Amino acid sequence: MSAVADTVRAMSFHMHLRAVQESTIEGSDHARLVDFMAAAWDWDVRRAEHSSGVAYSIEKDFASVNDLCAAGAALPEGFDGAWELPVFGGRVFHDPASPEAPFAVLDPAGTVCAAAFLTAVPFDTLWDVAGAKLRDGFGPGWDADEIKGTYAGYHTGLRIFYERAAASGHAVVKAFWY
Repeated sequence: MSAVADTVRAMSFHMHLRAVQESTIEGSDHARLVDFMAAAWDWDVRRAEHSSGVAYSIEKDFASVNDLCAAGAALPEGFDGAWELPVFGGRVFHDPASPEAPFAVLDPAGTVCAAAFLTAVPFDTLWDVAGAKLRDGFGPGWDADEIKGTYAGYHTGLRIFYERAAASGHAVVKAFWY
């Protein structure tokens, strides 16, 4: 593993998404994805990619954001498992030296499905199903409206990111920095 990746992993607890041409990552393995995503975690690169809409990150709460999306499974439409795609979905690349699997690649078709799900299901619909459980995870003393606003921001950020990626025909590379 590169020194940059070691530093990123030691200091962070993030999900980092990056929209790329599928050809950019064809034939990738775990080691190549470590270097590819670690280089994009550089502050200047990350800020530029976020500003241009080809990257998005969620600090610490990404598993809970997955729980929010999972509320889609309880809806009558079902969405054929598309709720699984925005956070943890995709082909997982395992570190041969560790049981962790910190990288996943969602192909362009999966990116389109994730975008369609996030667009079709309004935040409030997901919040009605999952909000109480997500609020309870914060414990007493937290403002309920602030918690809801945080998750609404995550939903909006993911929706915009996936809509742009889908419209460009991109795959999405996901790094889970622990």
